[in-house]
Amino acid sequence: MKDWIISFFNRYINGVNGMYFPDIQIKDIIEILIITVIVYEIMLWIKNTKAWMLLRGIIVLGVFIFAAWIFQMHTILFLAGQCISVLATAAVVVFQPELRRALEKLGEKNLFSNINLFDRNKDNQRFSDETAEGIVHACFEMGSVCTGALIVVEQAIQLTEYEMTGIELDCRVSPQVLINIFEHNTPLHDGAVIIRGDRITSATCYLPLSDNMSISKDLGTRHRAALGMSEVCDALVIVVSEETGLVSVAMGGALTRGISAEELRKWLSRIQYRNSEPKKFAIRKGWRRS
Repeated sequence: MKDWIISFFNRYINGVNGMYFPDIQIKDIIEILIITVIVYEIMLWIKNTKAWMLLRGIIVLGVFIFAAWIFQMHTILFLAGQCISVLATAAVVVFQPELRRALEKLGEKNLFSNINLFDRNKDNQRFSDETAEGIVHACFEMGSVCTGALIVVEQAIQLTEYEMTGIELDCRVSPQVLINIFEHNTPLHDGAVIIRGDRITSATCYLPLSDNMSISKDLGTRHRAALGMSEVCDALVIVVSEETGLVSVAMGGALTRGISAEELRKWLSRIQYRNSEPKKFAIRKGWRRS
């Protein structure tokens, strides 16, 4: 180890011509930028998933193996070399949902959306203004009488596997239909409604619950399902609380509680067009981030 450090200094610092500066070309700079972006995206993904615990374990294991290499513990180094391929396979199996979500996020990014020179038109819309207004009207009508509701507005990722857990409807979105679905003691009121475009595809759908331990204890199963759904897809999930009548939205693993009708319109407007990129929303009124 000591000889390697001395050799490094002799080669790169105390050389014949002084300090060593590598020959950097344009393609080297581009390559460094690409690797930086990839590493940054991977770190963001790791931070927001259970893979963070895996990374901590890998770091601890790496430090242990590095110490074994310094002190030349050959048996430990041999066992580590034999187990690396097995551990890599086990990590892929254990974290398959997170890896799948990471690939889905990569597919969501539209690299050409920022150079679109054409105006937004109806062919570019996910849903119409009438549908957005109908959702807003229904949510706050139900909120005024404390009728619980759970509405999933689909974006780029299709939610077919969650539609199959419910009852197929295939009807146009309207305030009357949504209010009637979530009315108490009706066959369709329990579960979530999935909206694709201007149509309700299914009702009584089961959504995955979030396992985030930092969620407020004030939140019930409906809010946990909304947050869990936002963690596994890019959909906008709208929740109407049965206890308080407050309207909340979940997206990207974050829950914004107690929004107004105008704020809900803004959320829907942000996802209305296919070439719009999801942004870090700046709605502050009555928010709580899980």
